[in-house]
Amino acid sequence: MSDVIQSPVTQLLQQQAIPFDVIEIPLSEDKKPIRSLEELLSSKGLNPNAVVRSVVFKADSGSYTLLAAAGGGRADWGILRKHLNERKLRMAEYDEVPEATGYVVGAVPPVALPETVLVLVDKSVRQYETVVIGSGVLGYAIALKALDLLALLRGSDESEFVKV
Repeated sequence: MSDVIQSPVTQLLQQQAIPFDVIEIPLSEDKKPIRSLEELLSSKGLNPNAVVRSVVFKADSGSYTLLAAAGGGRADWGILRKHLNERKLRMAEYDEVPEATGYVVGAVPPVALPETVLVLVDKSVRQYETVVIGSGVLGYAIALKALDLLALLRGSDESEFVKV
């Protein structure tokens, strides 16, 4: 564990006594995360495919859904719309993400979210022993056991929401 950063994510992990490591992600001059995250993770002995992306969607009804998915697959829009019983669904706009989640794009975690955000978990998260998630703070990520993350996400719908 680390005292490098404090966020709702690290506080939740500490409260639940879940071990984790903080990974610093160097930011480019324009304050965007580096593009070679895969290289950075490989250099730390982590599988670059084990990054759990937090993709935020907005439905016509105005509700927000976060899909937590690992690996390189893409969201299956048909399955998502059917699962959510929504006719129209789109990715949330850049400025809608912090409004909906409380976090900036590039730092959104699949945990420690407002109750108004529905979380869906793709089965791809189960493929990895250790996963990497957003920390809630730009420039940092969190590595933890996939089973610990899934325990935190218990109660979220888990299915195949991604096509490879």
